[in-house]
Amino acid sequence: MTFRPLHDRVLVRRVEAEEKTAGGIIIPETAKEKPQEGEVVSVGTGARSESGEIHPLEVKAGDKILFGKWSGTEVKINGEDLLIMKESDILGIVG
Repeated sequence: MTFRPLHDRVLVRRVEAEEKTAGGIIIPETAKEKPQEGEVVSVGTGARSESGEIHPLEVKAGDKILFGKWSGTEVKINGEDLLIMKESDILGIVG
């Protein structure tokens, strides 16, 4: 099954959280926060303006992004946990 988000929505795969701190302390599973970094899996066609024009999204599949802590809706597609969010929830593209 393939999935393509509609309009200005983006499908994102979270990047795995670090297992250790910089000092070498191992973080238990219960204390980990969900990462706010991810990889764009798929994007919609773009946002439609009031005049009817479609403005393409600035992100594309494969981009590494940062997003807000409470952004997006968690979904399970093909057994994989992913997020669907609007492009406006994306804070930036990581270099």
